[in-house]
Amino acid sequence: MRPFLLIAAIAALLDQGTKVWMTYLLTGHKGIVITPFFQLTLVHNTGAAFGILAGSETWKRAFFFAIGILAITFLAFLYRSTATRSPFLLWGTALVSGGATGNLIDRFRLGAVVDFMDFHLGAYHWPAFNVADMAITVGGACLALHFMYHPKQP
Repeated sequence: MRPFLLIAAIAALLDQGTKVWMTYLLTGHKGIVITPFFQLTLVHNTGAAFGILAGSETWKRAFFFAIGILAITFLAFLYRSTATRSPFLLWGTALVSGGATGNLIDRFRLGAVVDFMDFHLGAYHWPAFNVADMAITVGGACLALHFMYHPKQP
């Protein structure tokens, strides 16, 4: 479990570190343009991905917090109990757990997730995201690869 915990902790710490840095840098600014298609913009997302179920109602905060705890618990159990521990399984479960932990810390502290990376192309705009979201996405891809190449699990 050490590699799993180490990778998850590093992902969560990188996420929290970048959020503290970006909050300091961006507070009071509309955004910082980096390229014609990318800017840094401070957003507090009370919902899930893409702002789904956004709102500060207590049941929503409790729901997202519970989902995060369940996901982390399930992924730790999956990593520990799976017979075929491929590097994809390790990185997938650890990155998703670390990303979920980073976002859970925000929900606990702030009641919302801090997002700051903002991509757009003309009128097309991708919702802002953070390092935790990147870890969850890369981890999800790793898990997909693991289950593609190791489909039979006892």
